[in-house]
Amino acid sequence: MVAERENTALATRLIEESHEKQGVTANALILHSDRGSAMTSQGTAQLLAQLGVTRSLNRPHVSNDNPYSESHFKTLKYHPGFPKRFGSLEESRDFVRQFMAWYQTEHKHSGLSRLTPEDVHYGRHREKLARRDQVLATAHSNNPERFVKGIPTTRPLDQAVWINKPLDLSGQPENLTN
Repeated sequence: MVAERENTALATRLIEESHEKQGVTANALILHSDRGSAMTSQGTAQLLAQLGVTRSLNRPHVSNDNPYSESHFKTLKYHPGFPKRFGSLEESRDFVRQFMAWYQTEHKHSGLSRLTPEDVHYGRHREKLARRDQVLATAHSNNPERFVKGIPTTRPLDQAVWINKPLDLSGQPENLTN
């Protein structure tokens, strides 16, 4: 969402619309955000509780606590089409709309084994990684001398990633797959 200002009404609208659009089930999502007034407001907290979304906040006075968002913003700012200035709110919305379509459907992410977020989100990653492994196996069988470490394979995707890993009752990080 691109808006002229940040406030609780806009934040709750964005969260509610995104939650509904993606069909998120209760207790299946952790929303990590900064400690801005819109994200720490009572209205946002009530909505998250109603939707069954766990809230995770940046550490106080730490502006770069979300490596995923930081990486996303760097990709945005260094994109060749990113202008020095936007002429209007509508121009900025158009740019972000186009950027997000490219980012989700075309941009290959190193942390996602060179797949797009859309591939992973919609489960196409399994088929794509299997095809990639077949191509690598064929290349190995055609030229085994080029692969001194044996048949190359793709790195599997992590089953879960964390910013603030949930703690178990003893205060230790839960033993969950990373």
